[in-house]
Amino acid sequence: MSLWYQIKSLYTLDTLDTRLTATSEPTTKLVKNENDNVVHKSSSAQDKDAGTGRQQGSGRPPKWKTLEYFLYCFVVMSAVPMMIYVGYSVSRASDPEYPRYEPLLSPGWIPGRKVDNSDQQYAGFRDNIPYMAIVVLIHPLLRIFLNRITQRLLQSDERDPDAAFKARRMFDIGFAVIFTFVLHGFSAFKIFLILYSSFMITRHVPKPWIPAATWIFNVGVLFANEYFNGYPYSRLAKFISFSGSKSASSKWAETMDSYGGLIPRWEILFKITTLRLISFNIDYYWSLDRQGSTAIEKKQLNPSLLSEKERISTPAPSHAYNFANMFAYALYSPLYIAGPILTFNDHLTQMRHRPPSITTRRIVLYAVRFLLTLLTMELTLHFIYAVAISKSNPNWSHYTPFQLSMLGYHNLHIIWLKLLLPWRFFRLWALIDGMDPPENMVRCMSDNYSILAFWRGWHRSFNRWIVRYLYVPLGGAGRGTPTSRSLLNLLLVFTFVALWHDLSLQLLTWSWLIIIFLMPELICSTVLFPAKNFKNKPETYRFLCATGAVGNILMMMAANLVGFAVGLDGLQSMVASIMSGWEGWTFLLAACATLFVGSMVMFEIREDEKRRGIDLRY
Repeated sequence: MSLWYQIKSLYTLDTLDTRLTATSEPTTKLVKNENDNVVHKSSSAQDKDAGTGRQQGSGRPPKWKTLEYFLYCFVVMSAVPMMIYVGYSVSRASDPEYPRYEPLLSPGWIPGRKVDNSDQQYAGFRDNIPYMAIVVLIHPLLRIFLNRITQRLLQSDERDPDAAFKARRMFDIGFAVIFTFVLHGFSAFKIFLILYSSFMITRHVPKPWIPAATWIFNVGVLFANEYFNGYPYSRLAKFISFSGSKSASSKWAETMDSYGGLIPRWEILFKITTLRLISFNIDYYWSLDRQGSTAIEKKQLNPSLLSEKERISTPAPSHAYNFANMFAYALYSPLYIAGPILTFNDHLTQMRHRPPSITTRRIVLYAVRFLLTLLTMELTLHFIYAVAISKSNPNWSHYTPFQLSMLGYHNLHIIWLKLLLPWRFFRLWALIDGMDPPENMVRCMSDNYSILAFWRGWHRSFNRWIVRYLYVPLGGAGRGTPTSRSLLNLLLVFTFVALWHDLSLQLLTWSWLIIIFLMPELICSTVLFPAKNFKNKPETYRFLCATGAVGNILMMMAANLVGFAVGLDGLQSMVASIMSGWEGWTFLLAACATLFVGSMVMFEIREDEKRRGIDLRY
């Protein structure tokens, strides 16, 4: 294979996540031929295109070589370097605002440049990458070593799926216990107690009440964790102590509190574990309607070649919903800290049968892509100090409208990268360990023009979890659902998403802004300008969509700046500075024209995907 082919392979959808292409969803049945030998037979509709597994391409003819798109590409190639340079120009030591935010900068590894490591969330990840990399290398090697010892001691056959499953589960539980104690110290006991309490709902609550009890318990735990600051042992000891003097139990409690592990605030990481507890209980609840033989046996499916949809929807045998499996799932070390999120059914199936999507070549390509993304983040933090500037309470009037907009834009890009990198790091760890969770970020932040599609692709595994366990059970927004009910469902979903992230007014404001900003897109696409009305005017519809996309992009930027960067007051100050004179309005018109061009390019990228048989909806 040529070097150019390998480079292109880095940025294919198959490298990112095989779920994104039709070739990744094999559905095979186990059938017997005339000699009673078990063979695999494809039952998928994806084999239509000469056995390639891809759907037939459906996009319109390409426009890349037209005069219109030559102009668009010229605008993009001119604008992007200018955008980068403006971010760099306000981050030089010669800038008048530099002394204000210089204390927030740290020594960098690029000569002559400091690094903007002022975001505490990302700094915690960045500073610990070398240590986490060592754990990622040790974890699979330790699994292989202990599995071989176990097989020799128990004299089990490594090809026996039950023996391999039990060995994997035993290792996952043991490593999870050690990993949890290292991360959270004696607070691990609190985590284990919450896990057991949530599991008991499936054993002692009547079937009709399991979903409600599960949601009430786990949402209540989220609020209680925050309100009681993770339940310090010293506070618990005072609560149960009847004397005012310092008892021996109080001293023990203080000693236990003194060792809080590497991350004493365990309640922050536990938010994602809460999602897994809900997944286990609800998957168990839905499995209760299954009777007789398993769904895999009924459909004659090959369990090692199930598609992701089948892994999620096919319930496990009733005995598989036990505490050991739940513990191994909820505290699975590679995905414990940040995800991505797997459903319990999917996780259990992958524990038994390694997904065929995991290959050595794909893992290597994914690792190289992660390293290139990490390098991009390092270069950004060394040359564009957007986060430090926004944290230093700057004098916004000092900056020109172009500089202000670029500070906001680069802030959003850094937010995207700081979330992307941990998610890809821990997903890479899971892939090395034989588990294939969904990719959380499908597109670059700058390759989004639809608010609805943006939220499908942002924290994608969480979005899919929300749809399965909250949005659809509430009624969704399908045919027959009243508009008022659909909006209420969206309001409930985004309120939960905001509160799950953090119990703060800033994120609640962000979630409600998303609902408000979604409404124009929904109204325009379904009521005012539905696609079916423009079947004979595709070019007119394309220009209408690009015009609407400009508004969508501006609203997405505003909402995310409020929720994750400068807050509502900061956004108001930035907007007021941009709109303070004719220069600002002139810039706004130029910016809208540039976003219009960018939207047209995004449209063609998606049409190019359709021509290759891919329709992501992201």
